[in-house]
Order: sequence, then C-alpha cells, then structure tokens
Amino acid sequence: MINERIQKLRKEMEKEGIDAYLITGTDPHQSEYVAPRWRTRAFISGFTGSAGTVIVTKDRALLWVDSRYFIQAAKQIEGTEFEMLKLDIDDTPNPYQWLERNMKKGTSVGVDGLSISIKSFQDIETNLKAKGVKLVSTDDLLDRFWKDRPAIPFSKCVEMKDDYAGFTSAAKVNIVRLKLRQKGADWTFIAAIDDIAWLSNLRGDDIAYNPVFMSYAFISTDRAILFTNPKRFDKDLKKKVEEVFELYDYKDVFEMLPDLTKKGIGYYSPEKIAYSFASSVLKKKNITGRDITTDLKARKNPAEMEGMRRAHFLDGIAFANFMANIDSLGKYSEMEISRRFEAEREKMEGYRGPSFAPISGFKEDGAMCHYSATEETNKTVEGEGLLVLDTGSQFEFGMTDLTRTLLFGAEATEEQKRDYTLVLKGHLALARQRFPQGTRGVQLDILARQYLWTAGMNFFHGTGHGVGCRLNVHEGPERISTALIDVPLECGMVISDEPGVYKEGKHGIRIENLLAVQNDVETEFGKFYSFEVLSMVPYEKRLIDIRYLTDSEIQQINLYHKWIHDQLVDYVFEETKAWLDEATSPIER
Repeated sequence: MINERIQKLRKEMEKEGIDAYLITGTDPHQSEYVAPRWRTRAFISGFTGSAGTVIVTKDRALLWVDSRYFIQAAKQIEGTEFEMLKLDIDDTPNPYQWLERNMKKGTSVGVDGLSISIKSFQDIETNLKAKGVKLVSTDDLLDRFWKDRPAIPFSKCVEMKDDYAGFTSAAKVNIVRLKLRQKGADWTFIAAIDDIAWLSNLRGDDIAYNPVFMSYAFISTDRAILFTNPKRFDKDLKKKVEEVFELYDYKDVFEMLPDLTKKGIGYYSPEKIAYSFASSVLKKKNITGRDITTDLKARKNPAEMEGMRRAHFLDGIAFANFMANIDSLGKYSEMEISRRFEAEREKMEGYRGPSFAPISGFKEDGAMCHYSATEETNKTVEGEGLLVLDTGSQFEFGMTDLTRTLLFGAEATEEQKRDYTLVLKGHLALARQRFPQGTRGVQLDILARQYLWTAGMNFFHGTGHGVGCRLNVHEGPERISTALIDVPLECGMVISDEPGVYKEGKHGIRIENLLAVQNDVETEFGKFYSFEVLSMVPYEKRLIDIRYLTDSEIQQINLYHKWIHDQLVDYVFEETKAWLDEATSPIER
C-alpha cells in the first residue's frame, strides 16, 4: 500500500514538473500534533510518530526522524521503499541539507504552501537557489489521490472560565493591542491555534489530546476577528464570543486577509504563518517577530498557576491510589497499567482527559523514548524489569505531564540502579538550581546531563519543554536543551525536567517533573530565579543506589517526599495511606 502511494505521488509530481516533493507533516497552523486530515507523513510513509520529514524523488523515498523514533520508524517502514535517516547522528544531513547536496542544477522541489511556514520556505528557497534549484509552492498533491481523507474537524467549543484563565478574552485582546502599539504596529495575524485558544478563552477538541480548534485570528486597533466554523458554538457561547470577536467562517480568511492587511503596519510571526499567506503579509513595512500571544501565554498568571498547582495535587492523589492498588491487578499489560492510572484520574474533580497519548514501556520497550503500546505490541508486564510510565492529564483549570520509572519484581540489577540514580541526580540538580534573570535553557541543560556524561552515557531528546495551562503539553517558546534557543526563562513559565537514558534491547529510564519559574532573591548582582516543583509523585526508592548520592541530594529527596506525604495523606483512600507512608519514608545511608 505504501509503495503504491509513493508511485501515485510520483505521477502527480511528474504532472507538475517537480523532481522532489517535501512533506513536513504539519498542518496549515504549523502544529506539532495534527488532526487526522493532515497526517500526511503517516499516510505516505506509514510512520506515525509526531515528528519527522519526508522527501520523495523520482527514485528514492526518504524519512528523517530524531532519536525518539529510531526504533519505531525502522519497524513501521519495514517492507516499504522508504529509507530512514537518523537526525543528529554523526554526519547525517538534515532534509534541507540533503536537498542542497543531492538536487541537480535546473531541478525543482515542491512543497504544499499550507504545510510550511514563511520562514522555512524562504530559508530553503535561498539555499536551493544558490545551487540552481527552484522551490515551488504547490497545492497538497496527496489530496489528489487520498480518497478517504478525513474532513477538516470542527468540534464543539467550550469556554474556559475567566476565574481559571485569569483574564477575560476582551482583556487579552486589549493587552495584545497595547503590545501592538508598543511595537509600532496596527494589526497582527495569528495562525497558531493554541495561541488563539488562549486569547479567546475557548477550548476545542479538533486535535487528539490538544484542546484546540481550527481557527485564525486578526487583531487590529478597531477589529478583532475570529475565523472558524461558527456552528461549533452553542447559542449562548456564540453570543458571548461575538461580544469580543467578529465571527467568520474558517475558509473566509483566504478571501478577506488580503484586504485586512492592506492598511497600516502589520506584525506577524514568519515561523507560524503558512507560506500560502505570504502575498498578504510579506510587505516591507510590516514587522516580524514571535507572536505576542506566545509570550503572554508562556508566562502563567496567578490564576493559571493556581490551576496548575491544583491539577498536580489531584494528579498526585490519583497516582498514589493507583500504585497502592496495582498489585490487585494480577497480571498486567502495558496498556492496562496506563488505563488503570487513567481510571483513577477520572475520579478527580475537573478532569477532562489525558494531555497526550500515554507511554507505557516495559523492559526493552522502555528504551524507545516515545513508545506507544498498541493491541499488537502490548507486552505483558511480568517478572522483573523496569517500566517507563509517561502520562499527563487535562483538567478544566490546568494540566500535568509526569514520567516515573517503576520497578516490577523483587530486585533491580546493579546496572538498573546505577542508571536510575545517575538520571535522578541530574533531575535533582536542575530542580534545585538558582539562576540569574536572563538565563537561557541551554545554559541549564548540562545540569541534567553531567552525571550521565561522566559515566559515558547521554540522552538525545531535550531536557525540558514548556507546558500549557489547559492547552498543549508541548508549548514554546522556552526550552531546556542543547539547542541554542535565545529565549530567557521568565517568572511564570512552566517547564519539564525530564532527563533519561535508553539502552536498546535492555531498558529505558526517564524521570519527569514539571517546574515553574519563580522569583528567588535579588542581590547586588541582580534578580535571581529558582524553580517551584509542581509534581507530587514519589520517586522509585527501590531503584536508588544511595552510594551515588551526596548528603544534600538525600536531603532534597527526603524533603520532597515529606512535602508530598503532608499534602496528600488526608486526601488519598484509606487503603492508600500505607503505600504513601512507605513510598515517602526517608532514605538513609
């Protein structure tokens, strides 16, 4: 089937005079996770991971993935024409470098103009032009033969209460207008759907696990327009939305935007606007930069922070109740374990569902960073081994993202204990660090890796990603990683702390808490921040090798466990208290 689709694509490429076709795997809003309609990468290659790039030429089909998906991608493209290239490994060129090196002068590369940002298109175009290669914006060629392609989703929207959001949508629009004046701009066009959800205080269900809805927004000094399907609102909510926004149909943006952007100076993000809109916004007088809403959304206000704390408190209760009863399950499966945790979360007030597809990997499955069990791969959890459990929850007032590595069986091996403890040491080091205002994530990343590096080990994913408030589990612009991202950590940002180590065929280990940037001290050297730990889940004490820990690290673990116990003990089930007492009891030399 996959090879047949490749051949059909090549026929369409030939019709357009295109020698290579680039598939980014995103949607018209440059989303990380996409609705079924835009799962183009999965449709053409069979690879279902959340990140990857495809290039199809007349005689080759190539798939680029990062370290999270090396094992998964290899399995999913087996038996197809596709070749896998591993990003960030040795001298492997990225997709765009490959095009520069392999496309001959006079050839052309096609890409769907709605699936690539203005900045990406321009960057690729500039580099290819220097090689005499033309980059062409096309319609979506897959649409010509994707007969049962899903429709654009338009789920019902609900309102996020002002008490949870911290500001009304009208107030947020006015803040955006103030920021526009400060930048010397008259209007802004927003395509990032999580930004629009934040701005409007609306939540949808158009993308699995991400409470967003397909939409565009245009904000000027005198107009606020929301482009989406008006039928997604019930009568009362539609009336409330129209108190702030003019409502137009989702597809009306293509006809209206050229006129809306004619007057005044615009401000837009070339990294978030699809190239198909370039003719409307690419004007010399316009100003480019990160969406105003992106920065506002990243810095959680007091109401949002309180919602995040409440979400983690309830998540901690659910985890404790789940772990206390796990032995009653008898024989487990990877999927059953995550389902049972989910069942405990469903009992919590305000719970709205998972924040991403759960990762539950036992033994060698845990070595696949983003492994997701299916009915075909669902492993029985029995005997001795480690299980990586990475799950998250959406509450109507906040959200969580948590990873714990659990020991099944009576005793861990020395290697497992050493690996776990080294990962834990990095995790603790990042959480306790004080840092000056203006610090970037890349400056902190080594804290989580140092002990693994010393032992000749590493992990190839980022250490920390931003997290939304009742929004997307992956949120920018902040990150903690080896990447040189010029975004300082600021008070109110929520970010993950998740070092790990993965040994193919053996085990995986990852430990993840969410941290909130908070004010700490101010000295003659300036303002300093620190992290507030939000997650309330004990570490796996049976995997800790105390020989690798300093006295201060032991104290840090014990204080964290005491805090968890004191917060949760009066709220867990009576039969859970014994487990909680043991899980949070002090560790000693």
